[in-house]
Amino acid sequence: MTQAPANPATSELVERGRGRVAWIRSRMAMLATLREEFRASRPFAGRRIGMSLHIEPKTAVLLEVLAEGGAEIVGTGNHGSTQDDVVAFLQSQGIGVFGRRADTLADHHANLARVLDAQPDMLLDNGADLAAGIVERGRAASILGGTEETTSGGDRLRGELAGKVPFASIVINDSPLKAIGENKHAVGQSVVESFMRITNLMIPGRRFCVIGYGWCGRGIAQYLRALGGRVAVVEVDEIKALEAALDGYRAAPLAELAPWAEVFITATGRAGVLPAEAIAAMQDGAVLANSGHFPWEIDTEGLAAMTTSTTDLDGTLRRLDLANGRHVILVAEGRMFNLAGVEPKGNSIESMDIGFMLQALSLERVVKGEGAAGENLATGAQPVPDDINRRIARLMMATMGAAR
Repeated sequence: MTQAPANPATSELVERGRGRVAWIRSRMAMLATLREEFRASRPFAGRRIGMSLHIEPKTAVLLEVLAEGGAEIVGTGNHGSTQDDVVAFLQSQGIGVFGRRADTLADHHANLARVLDAQPDMLLDNGADLAAGIVERGRAASILGGTEETTSGGDRLRGELAGKVPFASIVINDSPLKAIGENKHAVGQSVVESFMRITNLMIPGRRFCVIGYGWCGRGIAQYLRALGGRVAVVEVDEIKALEAALDGYRAAPLAELAPWAEVFITATGRAGVLPAEAIAAMQDGAVLANSGHFPWEIDTEGLAAMTTSTTDLDGTLRRLDLANGRHVILVAEGRMFNLAGVEPKGNSIESMDIGFMLQALSLERVVKGEGAAGENLATGAQPVPDDINRRIARLMMATMGAAR
């Protein structure tokens, strides 16, 4: 097994990770069932899975299930969200992950390179970073296939990497189960919970601008409004903008909402949706936060150019004083703040039981190469097969009925 160099880890760190993972594992009923199935079938025997995914306790449970199925894991986390105790615990179990929460962006890129150096034959990707690296190295033909977690990664596979990926990449974010269970309800819950915990600000009566009305934006807007927030939506797609308006939100261009809102939350997966010129028009003390995978939705470079001084408030919040005499508060340096903030919890346990079942069964389908109806997987980005979605929906309904 390919072993990554261990993080400097005390037994206390390992035990903290062990306890946190044990609690999560006990609540992920579907993955528990799949673990037993994979222990018997060993679908990944002889396979090396290269992984780039947020490393937190729920991810650890997924990796345990894949390892139970015979997989050798070599993987790293995402920039700014790695939880060191979980890495230490996984390493103590012989699962080859590496990376630290304090890693710089350069460190993160080096970690991705180390994953590719191990020559995996399957990818469990996030943001298409591994797929892009494999293409750049000219090794795409060596990959059996894999999965992609995010909207951002699906966009890259269908955009800059279109026609360059000669293997199947099942985009988990295309699943209606992920859209509803994880993106709408779990992101909505975790973003609002993280905002309250990190800023300690009141939601009732506060003016929020949610940028993007996809599934994540819908959930964020819904949960903010449920707690008394006054919510407006920016959406460039006319049909989604109409949906937001009919759902009862103020739907308007960013230029109109920039001076109005007190808090701005991006949820698009696209670069530069909160540009410097909009930030310059905001009221004094506006809070800027991003819930997307990549830290590029807020124009932090343009913001830096307008900044005259910076004050680190608590490690997650930064006050940026602007040349126009006003200031803004940037959360988690523009990274995904429900996983990059203080004591991050991420999405709910049950929602990730759904999401990681999608991952595990999709990776199994890549190995098998043929669907329930006898169809072969295509090359490139593609949605989760329908029979997998329906199997998980039935299992989740049964789990909810038994537990609640």
